[in-house]
Amino acid sequence: MSTELAIRLRGVVKRYGAITAVDGLDLDVPLGTCVGLLGPNGAGKSTTMRLLTAQSIADEGELEVLGFRLPDESKAARAECGVVPQLDNLDTTLTVEQNLLVFTHLYRIPRAERREAIERALRMANLVDRRDTRADKLSGGMRRRLLIARALVHRPRLVLMDEPTVGLDPQVRQELWALIDSLRSEGTTILMSTHYIEEAQRLADTVLIMSHGKAVAAGPPSDLVLQHAGREALEVYGPPSRLAEVEAEAGAAGLRTRRTGTSVSILGAEAGNGYAVEGERRPANLEDVFVLLTGEEIA
Repeated sequence: MSTELAIRLRGVVKRYGAITAVDGLDLDVPLGTCVGLLGPNGAGKSTTMRLLTAQSIADEGELEVLGFRLPDESKAARAECGVVPQLDNLDTTLTVEQNLLVFTHLYRIPRAERREAIERALRMANLVDRRDTRADKLSGGMRRRLLIARALVHRPRLVLMDEPTVGLDPQVRQELWALIDSLRSEGTTILMSTHYIEEAQRLADTVLIMSHGKAVAAGPPSDLVLQHAGREALEVYGPPSRLAEVEAEAGAAGLRTRRTGTSVSILGAEAGNGYAVEGERRPANLEDVFVLLTGEEIA
């Protein structure tokens, strides 16, 4: 394995009976980068995360995390990883500080270093003034920050975040984005699954779009937009009959389209291809790419 990769997956398959949750997945996560797994529920993102933490074992393929082969060397790999689960599994009978203390023991942080490790995690998650608050008394955003702090208490080389902001309101999500940004600035490697397009575009250096267990596109968000959707989209509004006409006319001109509620987006509108129609021009975006490639709207 190249020392430049924190994660390397090749041809990974995971089946649950007749269902193939992950289907021939290749994934590279370079050291010091943030890579986003983007897809709707059921795309295979959480299954991929479970494979990387050896909670599930792949049926086929090769998995390497921080130079360790999975599942044989999963214990050594987990010791150098921090995991932020999708579901809140904090011990609600313990305070913020006690939750962190438990994990300093689990990660075998030397006794002399535990206090500083806890203080550092509290500062990073902006929970210093909540250290004596029981976990069940925290807001949803604070609980999520504590989950992240818990994953960081042992200074992991790699952090795995499974939908870290799911179910949170936009203000709290922005707060957590700032925390994730601070990790990126320190050179921490992050693999983050999400079904929020804005989150992937905002945080990830590279995005891998998944659908039905497969990778359908991968690259920097701006490159994916330029490659699949062009620079500009033309938004055309009207009744369904008119929108169907616009789709047919644009298709005949070799232009791609996507339906967006009561409008049709004509992608790559800067190319023109001899097709002209009145509409509102806007920059193409990652949502255009996602819907174009998967046919699925994101929640």
